[in-house]
Order: sequence, then structure tokens, then C-alpha cells
Amino acid sequence: MKKILSIITLLYAFTACSQEKSKDKPKEAKSNTILLADPTIFYSNGLYYLYGTTSGDFPNGEGFQVYTSSDLRDWKGPVGAQNGLALKKGDSFGDKGFWAPQILSYKNKFYMIYTANENIAFATSDSPLGPFKNESKEPIIKTGNQIDPFIFIDEDGKKYLYHVRLTNGNRIFVAEINDDFQSIKAETLTECISGVLPWENTQNVNWPVTEGPTVLKHNGLYYMIYSANDFRNIDYAVGYATAKSPLGPWEKASESPIISRKNTKQNGIGHGDVFWDKDNKMNYVLHTHFNESAVSPRKAGIISIEFSGNKIVAKPESFSFLEVK
Repeated sequence: MKKILSIITLLYAFTACSQEKSKDKPKEAKSNTILLADPTIFYSNGLYYLYGTTSGDFPNGEGFQVYTSSDLRDWKGPVGAQNGLALKKGDSFGDKGFWAPQILSYKNKFYMIYTANENIAFATSDSPLGPFKNESKEPIIKTGNQIDPFIFIDEDGKKYLYHVRLTNGNRIFVAEINDDFQSIKAETLTECISGVLPWENTQNVNWPVTEGPTVLKHNGLYYMIYSANDFRNIDYAVGYATAKSPLGPWEKASESPIISRKNTKQNGIGHGDVFWDKDNKMNYVLHTHFNESAVSPRKAGIISIEFSGNKIVAKPESFSFLEVK
């Protein structure tokens, strides 16, 4: 049983990917930088599609915006099928807290897996621009609270849902997901990672946060890239772990964090997704704090990463913000 926490602690934990609060917003003029948190980039037919938790003036209780670019430098948008939205409230599960989407292309359809109402759901579309709609307006997991979904499909066709369960901390779990993406195989539910290392909990809080998992496979080894600390902490950062099986056990990399304010000079940098560009180079799209004094609205950027042997290495000098031009 989850021990009873104070209201303050609950609010601290359950807002780890929270909606933006107007009191946090700076008064300074906006730039052209795209204001998205928990971003993901999906590449299809020569075009990059950028999605994320809405972090600017548009309420993130309304759905998901999408931006497009042909070169990762000049972005247009929001250009979603419904007033800039790829998915909007009413066509989907949930009515608040639309966070952390992921896009898949599977069997001639586009799938969006996302968080709403602190639960996880799937929507489909014929276009990356949407409209994405849910066939069933029910969450995939019907007990407890979970956020930050990521689907990994292995070479043998098995599908895995990595996600964060809100239980004595933001802890990363995995379970096999059925082929219809509507339910998990409950008997396979396994905890992967929790925040126990010093870099993962720099404020020594009672509710440690590990979240935003992305999983990939390289040379027969599974890699999980994840973020740690509360997103409002300037030490929010990115590390990784490896395993010989999608279900773990996971061994955290000794060189983590690989992306942090120490090597990028950006506060609150993390929670993104891996993508490969047109030249088949690996990148990580993520968010940062707005500036040194304000967390929100969070800004989207990209950084190059690569494999060096069996290690993942980031190139801090490659970091850049994403801008509408």
C-alpha cells in the first residue's frame, strides 16, 4: 500500500510532468523558440514532426500541437489538422493533463500513445498531423496512476510498454503490451528503475523522480535513456541504463548523467526522445527551463548523441533550440 503522504508531497510528485502554472511564466518577451515540454520527433517521408506537452499560452488540457520541418532548423506550426492540434480533447481519452506523446507507424496507421488524467491511452490517425482519435476512450491500465509511456517493439515482434508509475516515487516500469495496444500482460509487469543515486535525487526528497523512458537496442544490448529529479529542479538531467532483456534487470551507466546543466549550461534539461535524422545520425530531443530564473514555459531543443562502443555519449556543443521561422 502506498503510504499516506502530505498534500504538499502529493502535489510535488504528481506534477512531475505537470501542466504549466501561469504564476511561473516570465513576463519577458517571447522568442521564436518552440515552447514544448517532454518533446518527441517523428520522421516520415522527408519531414520531421515535433510533438510534446504544450508549454506556452495554449492550455495543455486541450491536446497536442504538432510542428513540422524538413531540416530540423526551420520549423512551421503549429500545423495540426485541428487548429494546430494533432489530437484534441473530446476525440480522446481524458480531459486534462495531456502529456508526453510518442508517435509510431504500425501496419499502415499512425499511433499516438500519451498521458491524460495521469493515465495512458492510445489514439490512431491516417496522418502524422492528425486528427488522432481513440477507438476506446479507456486507459490501457485501469488501476493506479501512470504517465510517460514509451512503446518498444523488439525484433521478435514482442511489444513492451515502458511507463512511469506513481508509487512511492516516480518509478519506471515495463510490461508486455498486447498486439491491439489496448491492454498489458499484467503478469509481466516489472519495475525497472527508481531514483536511488545521488545525481537522481540532488534535493534528497522523499519522492524521488525517474521518468521519460526511451528504449532502444544496439548490438544485442537494450538501452534505456531516462531523466531524473523533479522537472522544476535545475539538476533535472538525463542518464541511461543497459540490460540484456527488455524486462531487465537494468544496470545504470556509471557515466550518467550524460546530459545535464553542467555540460550544456541549460537548467532543467531532460525528458525527451531519441530520433535518427536523414543522415541516420542519432539525436535526442528534450526540453529546458525557460531561463535561469523561470521554469516555464519550457523550451524544446535537440542534442546529438552517439554510441561509443557500448556507451552512449552526448555532444554538448551540438545543443540548439528549435525555432519557428
